[in-house]
Amino acid sequence: MYVVRPVETADIPALESLAAVTMPGVHTLPRSRDRIEMAVERSLASFAAQVDIPSEESYLFVLESIDEGTGARRISGTAAIFASAGSNGTYFSFRNDVIQQVSRDLNISHSVHALTLCSELTAYSQLSSFYVEEGVLQRPEAALLSRSRLLYAAQQPQRFGDRFFVPLAGVTDAEGQSPFWNALGRKFFQMDFLDAERVIGGARNRTLIVELMPHYPVYVPLLPGDAQAVMGQIHPSGELAFNLLTAEGFEADEYIDIFDGGPILQAHKHGLRTFTRSQRLRVRMAPAAANRGPRVDYAICNDGSDAFRAVTLSSPDLADCEAVALTPELCEILRVAEGDSVTCVRI
Repeated sequence: MYVVRPVETADIPALESLAAVTMPGVHTLPRSRDRIEMAVERSLASFAAQVDIPSEESYLFVLESIDEGTGARRISGTAAIFASAGSNGTYFSFRNDVIQQVSRDLNISHSVHALTLCSELTAYSQLSSFYVEEGVLQRPEAALLSRSRLLYAAQQPQRFGDRFFVPLAGVTDAEGQSPFWNALGRKFFQMDFLDAERVIGGARNRTLIVELMPHYPVYVPLLPGDAQAVMGQIHPSGELAFNLLTAEGFEADEYIDIFDGGPILQAHKHGLRTFTRSQRLRVRMAPAAANRGPRVDYAICNDGSDAFRAVTLSSPDLADCEAVALTPELCEILRVAEGDSVTCVRI
């Protein structure tokens, strides 16, 4: 049994273990205990806060496995959502542009791909820190973890913006070097990719980005071939996240990350399945149902804020239903009772 819930202070040692095995990159978990502790404390404060307008809040969720025999629990994944990117500054990215160049005298007209430093994603809500252990990769709980952030946002719209984006880690080699960074960022920062990651700490709103990054369009044909080849490409370990997000309704191609050239997916909430196809149902207590007929995997969550809980449910199609049958065990995990409301969305 797996459940997605807000992070707790007791999870810090487990998060340290997860951070130690995640890939090098700027979109994963914080790596030092101090930064992990800060992220947990910030999340606890955000869940507990009364919010009218999204600001500096960040919400960190964990995927917890529960042994049904012994009751033993362990952390198997993480996912986060920031209420407003660049809330304490400006969020920077590269926008993919096409510059038209025309010479009437030579009767020549052509288009040039260019990258323009921009802050258009500032104040969007940002999904981040998605990671699951290998044993969960092919399970529906991976989709549950990714989608739980949006289920929470759908329940608490005042805490988030109307638009969302997700930066995915770009291509790096076995030593953690980025061809895109080596071709562009290194020329301005005078440091290796992993050194830049440590200095920046994953932020995209630091003043030094404005101070050092090029302010004029970067003509892509002038970049080395290996840098051009990785633009907008995801690191192999990000394939699952990419597939889940595009199935949700996120789109790529307009923006890329300023450090590793990884894709930045973005969408309006009305284009996301969790917002448009989720349904609120009344809880009906029922014993374990016999596994008869076609069944569908759902993500189902309670209506709590800091007590938020989400699980997967294999059920007959709920499209035309007013209630959903939950076992006493699921009701206990979700902290709901007969007659309470839950939110369901097909995975």
